[in-house]
Amino acid sequence: MEFAEIFSGYNWIPLLCIAAGIIFIIIEMLQPGFGAPGIIGVILLAAGIILYSKTVLQALIMIAVVLAVLGAALALVLQSASKGRLGKHIVLDSTVDDDVKFSAFDDLSYLVGSEGKTLTVLRPSGSADFNGVRLDVVSEGEYIPKGTTVYVDKIEGNRIVVKQRPAS
Repeated sequence: MEFAEIFSGYNWIPLLCIAAGIIFIIIEMLQPGFGAPGIIGVILLAAGIILYSKTVLQALIMIAVVLAVLGAALALVLQSASKGRLGKHIVLDSTVDDDVKFSAFDDLSYLVGSEGKTLTVLRPSGSADFNGVRLDVVSEGEYIPKGTTVYVDKIEGNRIVVKQRPAS
């Protein structure tokens, strides 16, 4: 019996669909992104298994074989991503120097002592205008009416704490 006689009774289209589907899914594993190769691979696999299988048992066996092949491919891809050349393309390996500090807000300490007028009622939070710049501010619990002159008492992170300017 020759090699060609083994596959002589089978249609080649389902086998090509299964092979192409596995290749597309492996491509998706290697280059994760939008998912088009993965979707195409799943569709080709499903079509190939449906066209190739004559019974439900044969379809389940084909699904088990395909899942085993894809599981082995996934194990190889994950191993390569963690220790091999693939990891250099997917995983970011640069680090941030310790002397570089990042902050979610700017250093507002230059505002301490600045005077402005409240644009809203502060009970205890609201808005105030400091030289044409509208800022969200808080008082230390006291009620401050709209249009009152206030000054920045302290900065706590991104919180601007104001006090009412005493009447002079």
